[in-house]
Amino acid sequence: MCGIVGYIGNQDAKEILVRGLEKLEYRGYDSAGIALLNASGVHVYKEQGRIAALRQVIDAQMRGRIGIGHTRWATHGEPSRRNAHPHQSSNGRFTLVHNGVIENYKELKQQYLNQVPFTSDTDSEVIVQLMEKLVADGLQVEAAFRQLLPMLKGSYAIVLLDVENLEAIYVGKNKSPLLIGLGSGFHVLASDAMAMLQLTQQFVELMDEEMAILQPNTKTIKNLSGDIIQRRPFQVKLDASDIEKGPYPHYMLKEIDEQPFIIRNIVSNYQNGHDEINIDPAIRGAVKEADRIYMIACGTSYHAGLVGKHLIEKIADIPVETHIASEFLYNMPILSHKPLFIFISQSGETADTRGVLAAIKKMGCKSLTITNVPGSTLSREADCTLYTHAGPEIAVASTKAYTAQIAVLALLAFDSARVKGRALIGSPLLELSLAANAMEIMINRKEYLEEIVWEYLNVSRNCFYIGRGVDYFACLEGALKLKEISYIQAEGYAGGELKHGTIALIEKGTPVIALVTQAHVKGNIRSNVQEVMARGAHVCMISMEGLEEKTDQIVMPAIHEYLTPLVSVIPLQLMAYYAAVYRGCDVDKPRNLAKSVTVE
Repeated sequence: MCGIVGYIGNQDAKEILVRGLEKLEYRGYDSAGIALLNASGVHVYKEQGRIAALRQVIDAQMRGRIGIGHTRWATHGEPSRRNAHPHQSSNGRFTLVHNGVIENYKELKQQYLNQVPFTSDTDSEVIVQLMEKLVADGLQVEAAFRQLLPMLKGSYAIVLLDVENLEAIYVGKNKSPLLIGLGSGFHVLASDAMAMLQLTQQFVELMDEEMAILQPNTKTIKNLSGDIIQRRPFQVKLDASDIEKGPYPHYMLKEIDEQPFIIRNIVSNYQNGHDEINIDPAIRGAVKEADRIYMIACGTSYHAGLVGKHLIEKIADIPVETHIASEFLYNMPILSHKPLFIFISQSGETADTRGVLAAIKKMGCKSLTITNVPGSTLSREADCTLYTHAGPEIAVASTKAYTAQIAVLALLAFDSARVKGRALIGSPLLELSLAANAMEIMINRKEYLEEIVWEYLNVSRNCFYIGRGVDYFACLEGALKLKEISYIQAEGYAGGELKHGTIALIEKGTPVIALVTQAHVKGNIRSNVQEVMARGAHVCMISMEGLEEKTDQIVMPAIHEYLTPLVSVIPLQLMAYYAAVYRGCDVDKPRNLAKSVTVE
């Protein structure tokens, strides 16, 4: 969950590295650092906190045409300057940045390094100290690096400098993403291509258990046996302006606003010339053959999977189970005879989700990834992929990726129903377009929603969201958005469960956000609202046209009931956003969180 950058070429690396880290700060912002290598040696600058703090400690006069950088999300060792990367070996020859978790670092430390003085609490420092030992034992640098990597159990993206070689960067990768960017007379490294789009759009991906040696004009990729690997580059089709905030104060607000466009973009990408859904026949076949679908995801993607379960079961009549990846990996249920696994991940790099994919592949199960990132690890390793076409999502709190996942799952459900001869909606693509229009209407009510937040959440220390059926799933996502960026304790509950314990927490003035977009449970949820109001709750009702009452605070346009989660989440996202703004929180980079969760 850290960000790595590197540069070797003819330009000064300092500003390239710092700007690259600024693009990757969403991956971790506990601390940051860079190392520059020149004829006078290696020069390391690091600081706790954000990249802005790092800028303050970097020597503006220092130059170097080779360098590495890192922004950290702490795993081993508290956020501090001493635990910040880069780390150096005891004699100062080797300098390293690392993303991932070395599971056997204690064993390596005890077996090989018990006489070595360590200067940090990290697992990462073990790598660079072990590299120094292997070279001291007589191995050449490349041979030592190749011997080092198989000794490491766990995940890693490693970038290493040797103070005695001003013409090379050594790179190793296993389970953590790392890209090599290609340029004329230079190479760059990045955990995410966004970090280096200002320099190149041509990248080569390093695969698991591979290493690379980069020089200004050459790159050599090898497996751990030393065999050279040839791999063609791919082009990242992003404009650098796609990852800028423009006139918006925060990326999150920009990404909320982009959601109607994203839904229309999905319709365009999955529509053939006859108003039909264009799905890969291999995916159709996998769904048709499956006797049960298992959706695997984490966090917001898990909530999208809950909605996806509802859609596929109701529309396509296929049994679905939705599971949290980190639980499923170690507590796998008894599987059906012909399962299909659907993995949902914005980044396509989520470690827990990838762990499940690796496990079920060994069992011979079929797999489909739904992701936003072409070429991502989950996309490459699954049998098939459906892309969400949402564009870069920078804010840590996911918004447009969530609604894009639901839209793609809806299309999969509609397409699967058509294959089975079930036609519950005349034109699914049209209904999605109408949902996009309704989303736009809700987004345009920002000022009113800001007033709602001032009334309900201005001084709140907790909040409850209640709904039934698919509205309950939307409540889970609304509560997650509120707590992750505003730090208000928030929980989403099925309305009928209140009386089984949770209602004990309701007292005078407690804010309760209630959703009613499903006609068949309208009476039930309104009864639940009366129950909390009788205990003094301050209730904000969000309903759909046709189900509303005069006293409801927010009424959303009527759309097909299957697609209401696309629209009902909009006010929940905006309420979380304004609550965080009012409380002075860092909206895009909430404390203790990172965007791409690449560690288990």
